[in-house]
Amino acid sequence: MNEEGLVVGAFYLPGFAEFQPYDESAADKSLGPTEFMLYLLSQFKTVGEVRKGLDEIRVVPVVLEALGFAAPLHYRVVDSAGNQLIIEYIKGGELTLFEAPLGVITNSPTYDWHMNNVRNYIGLSSQGLPEKAIEGVTFGPFGAGSGMFGLPGDSTPPSRFIQAVALTQTARQTTGGIDTVNETFRILDHFNLGTSGAVGADISANSKVPSATQWTVAADNKNRVLYYHTAWNRRVRSVDLKSIDFDKVNLQTIPLDKDRGQDIEEVSVK
Repeated sequence: MNEEGLVVGAFYLPGFAEFQPYDESAADKSLGPTEFMLYLLSQFKTVGEVRKGLDEIRVVPVVLEALGFAAPLHYRVVDSAGNQLIIEYIKGGELTLFEAPLGVITNSPTYDWHMNNVRNYIGLSSQGLPEKAIEGVTFGPFGAGSGMFGLPGDSTPPSRFIQAVALTQTARQTTGGIDTVNETFRILDHFNLGTSGAVGADISANSKVPSATQWTVAADNKNRVLYYHTAWNRRVRSVDLKSIDFDKVNLQTIPLDKDRGQDIEEVSVK
């Protein structure tokens, strides 16, 4: 998130992302998939500006050393007015843009496929199913949540997309600010992946990594505050962009966790 409230997220799109061929004559306006996010955040304030600016650059398959190949990414962009845009480079580098009326994104396949897949789940509801009489016998649901029967429960990107739509569309009404942030984390905590879900390798044997989802972020782009918690420490931390003087602060990085551990408060009555 930048100081204007523009938020950009990068999401893995293996098997579908294809970037524009490198052209040496256009080197001055070419950048790699992982640089693309920072470019958008440093140049634009709104989704409208991003749309116009995309024609001025080329995103080319610069190899990411950590992966050994160009990161296959697509992107979600949101501005402080709530406008949303999905950006994909596919089919030989074709720039493809989508509106994002549902406000969710996951990974492969492409965004239009996910939107079509929603048609398979339009019967889901936050309301429980009514009792039904069959041959004189009355049948009722076992408990709460029967309206969501059929919601996929696996961790594949198509299933997570449907889960995200269902959970956001049935979320409680919030009052904004930290109340909305708390509800956002409640929803996002449904999507924590185990250690075998790490990109590029199975890290389940590495006991030092508790989860493939190593951090979770919520952006309040109206109030310009970025919140996060990590796999090592569930305490929510924040960065208030309004409090930073960007004319004086140099580029810097800070660790997500000062210590990779979480304190436990004992409340035993003695």
